[in-house]
Amino acid sequence: MSRRPPRGEYIETDTGNKVARKATLVGTQNIMLGGKTVIQPDVMIRGDLARTIPPAQSAGSSGPANNTAVAIGRYCFLSKGCVLRPPGRMYKGVFTFMPLRLGDHVFVGPGTVVQAAQIGNHVHIGGKVVIGEFAIIKDYVKVLDGSVVPPNMVIPSFSIVAGQPARIIGEIPEGGIEAFELRDLYKTVGNNVQPTAS
Repeated sequence: MSRRPPRGEYIETDTGNKVARKATLVGTQNIMLGGKTVIQPDVMIRGDLARTIPPAQSAGSSGPANNTAVAIGRYCFLSKGCVLRPPGRMYKGVFTFMPLRLGDHVFVGPGTVVQAAQIGNHVHIGGKVVIGEFAIIKDYVKVLDGSVVPPNMVIPSFSIVAGQPARIIGEIPEGGIEAFELRDLYKTVGNNVQPTAS
């Protein structure tokens, strides 16, 4: 009989990230996790789709190039089956990928595909949502289930978005911003789940 402790469902990093063993992170050297982030099973993060720098430009530059493909802030929650994929485009005659940046307290629902350029802080993205390439979502935004945000759309702060294609259907009410806090949700996931205070 083995004396090793049983392996948990999640790997916990020094900065408190909880990454499911069944999640797929490709190109981990290009993925930055801010800390206290939960990555559930069947999530795919495409860090291998990093910016490509033409050899003529990189020869004269000083220092290493920043090849971060996906940057995720603190207390983010990536639900089962979601995909984070950096957006790509032609740049100076060469197809390249641009970074995908998620702020703090971002919830990404199950089955969602994100190809945005930037997602702000305290954003809730529902299930089975598609965020098009180079979309920008500002702070305190709620994207409802099944929405399709078209490429290059900019969603202002405190908006509620829905539809196919997505459009702004309302505003986050005053006092409604506490619902975007993900610290308590973080505590409910992992190998050593902390009991909730009643």
